[in-house]
Amino acid sequence: MSKERIILGIDPGTTIMGFGLIKVVGKTMQFIQMNELDLKKYDDHYLKLKLIFERTIELIDTHNPDEIAIEAPFFGKNVQSMLKLGRAQGVAMAAGLSREIPITEYLPKKIKMAITGSGNSSKEQVAKMLQSVLGLKTLPKNLDATDGLAAAVCHFYNSGRIEVGKSYSGWDAFVKQNSHPAPKGGAKTPTVINLRKNKI
Repeated sequence: MSKERIILGIDPGTTIMGFGLIKVVGKTMQFIQMNELDLKKYDDHYLKLKLIFERTIELIDTHNPDEIAIEAPFFGKNVQSMLKLGRAQGVAMAAGLSREIPITEYLPKKIKMAITGSGNSSKEQVAKMLQSVLGLKTLPKNLDATDGLAAAVCHFYNSGRIEVGKSYSGWDAFVKQNSHPAPKGGAKTPTVINLRKNKI
């Protein structure tokens, strides 16, 4: 059971996208990297989404993660902010799904609970706990990177449990879990494309 696996954690955002990577060997974690994609200087929302997709693909192709853990958008009062955040998350998920990497979503409270034992912890408390657990020498100025790392660590802590959040193993699983039931009267079931077929 000492198989190595790499987990990529992502905290999606259209201002800053935080991410972190850990290596898991058996029941131990090793820190690989954390960083952020700063999108503040860009005004075009669609350009931001393109950059999020490209950076996520780059991380996947560089580090070959076995699994991706992503923070799910929390429900806020500002609908426009929610829409933008949901798009950012969707684009990061699409990058992972295009490389057929299993993705699990975690609510922010669930991530905080896994790291600190409290769902109401501050970013600083989460960062300090990660620093202690992973032996990090310094913490980044912005804590979006530690939020991404926290998603990866949360996934490690929840591995092996029956219910960890919404998981997707590929496009077909994503479509099945997010499609609405067909209306009464026998509407045709949409075709689900299996990306794993016809691979050379």
